[in-house]
Amino acid sequence: MVNAHKIKQDICEIGRRLYNKGFAAANDGNITVRISDNEILCTPTMHSKGFLKPEDISSIDMTGKQISGIKKRSSEALLHLEIYKQRPDIKSVVHCHPPHATAFAVAREPIPQCVLPEVEVFIGDVPITKYETPGGQAFADTILPFVSKTNIIILANHGTVSYGVDVEQAYWWTEILDAYCRILMLAKQLGNVSYFTYKEEKELLDLKQKWGWQDPRNTPEYQNCDVCANDIFRDSWKESGVDRRAFPSPPPMAPAANVAQAVTQAVSSAAPVLRAAAANSGAAEGSELAGLDQEQLVKLITAQVLKQLNG
Repeated sequence: MVNAHKIKQDICEIGRRLYNKGFAAANDGNITVRISDNEILCTPTMHSKGFLKPEDISSIDMTGKQISGIKKRSSEALLHLEIYKQRPDIKSVVHCHPPHATAFAVAREPIPQCVLPEVEVFIGDVPITKYETPGGQAFADTILPFVSKTNIIILANHGTVSYGVDVEQAYWWTEILDAYCRILMLAKQLGNVSYFTYKEEKELLDLKQKWGWQDPRNTPEYQNCDVCANDIFRDSWKESGVDRRAFPSPPPMAPAANVAQAVTQAVSSAAPVLRAAAANSGAAEGSELAGLDQEQLVKLITAQVLKQLNG
C-alpha cells in the first residue's frame, strides 16, 4: 500500500534540497510523484520549495484537475503529466532552475560529452528543447522528441526537468547535471577541456549497459554514431536554436571500421573529380594518379587518410 504521507514528507525534503542548493529561488520549481494510475501528488503554486509541509501538497488527476489539497497545484503540472503519459516507468518528476545547467539553457549550448565518467554512466546526451511559454500544453509538448531517450531535459531559456523511479532519483539527475555544467565552465576558464578516447568512452558505455542503465548509444539505432559528438539529439538543434558556441566539438570518436568506411565512401564519390584533376596536371605525380583506375585510386587515398588519422 502506498504511504502518501511519507511520500509527501519526501517531497518536502527534496524541496528543501532544491532551495538550499539554489536550484529554486523564491517560489521557483515544482515536484510531483505518481501514486496511482490516476493520482499525482503535486507541490503548490506560489510557494517556496524550501519551506513545504506535507499538508501543502495537493493531488491531481492525469488531466491536471486538482482532486485534493488546500493550496492550488503548480501551474506547470502539464509538463509533468506529459512525462508520465510517455513514460509509464516514471514515478516522480522534478522541475527547477539550477544555475549552471540553466546557463546552458539560456546560451542554448549543447552539453559536451565524454568528459566525466559519472555523467556518461548516469546521464549521457542531454537534449535542449525549443522554447515555449511555460505552463500550457505547447510547453509540455516540447519534451516529446526527447523524453523516451533520456531522464533529464534542458528547457530552453527556462531550466531543467528530470524524472525517475522515485523523487530522490529524479532529483539526483538534476544535481549531477548542474555540478557537471559548473565543472565544464571552470575547466573552460582554465583553458582546456580534455575528452576521453573512443576506447575509454566505450568502456564506460559497456559498464553502463552492464549495470542496467539505458543509453541510446548502446542500441542498434545509434551503433555507428560518433559517441562523443551529441549525435543523439543533433537533429533537433536547428529548431531549438542550439549550436556549439562556447565549447568546441570533441575529436571524432566512431569505431575505426566506421571511419574507414566513411572515408572510403567519400573518396569513392570524389574519385572521378580527382582523376580528372590529375589528368589535367602537368606534374609527374598527377600523371601517375591519372593512370590509376578508380579502385586503385580509392585505396591509395583512403590509405593515406587513415594513416594521418592514426598518426
